[in-house]
Amino acid sequence: MLPAGYKLRRGYGKERKLLVEFMHKTYQEIFSEQQDFSHLADTVNKYFNSDTQLWWVELTGEPIGCIWMGNAIDQVSGDRYAYIFLLYVKKKHRGQGIGKALMQHGENWAKNRGDRQIGLMVFSFNQSAINLYQSLGYETQSLLMIKQLGKRFNS
Repeated sequence: MLPAGYKLRRGYGKERKLLVEFMHKTYQEIFSEQQDFSHLADTVNKYFNSDTQLWWVELTGEPIGCIWMGNAIDQVSGDRYAYIFLLYVKKKHRGQGIGKALMQHGENWAKNRGDRQIGLMVFSFNQSAINLYQSLGYETQSLLMIKQLGKRFNS
């Protein structure tokens, strides 16, 4: 349930630019030393379609948070499941249960369409996000391992 004054609404295809902006905010917070996130627009253009769902939380008509969900395939069972591409709440609105409400809304969407699980990726150093997900019953199923072969960030 959202705090008083906040409203949830479904996103639509014409909001690609806003979705890219929120993705940029997410990655800029985590990787502040990186300047170029232009590739995020390509990600949205490639994956934001009729098979994905987007919901915004607004306060007085201004978007302050969102959840973007789509599909993944369990490589063990072959089952389709809901996958969270993005969860973001602007800093000054955090700690009020907005992220939790968005996650619960996404879970209800997944259950209603018959999914038996939800997946997401979280950076191992993003402890506040990990805490939120664990409080909602998420568990680590696998680890993404990366070996850097060159410079990490574009300059």
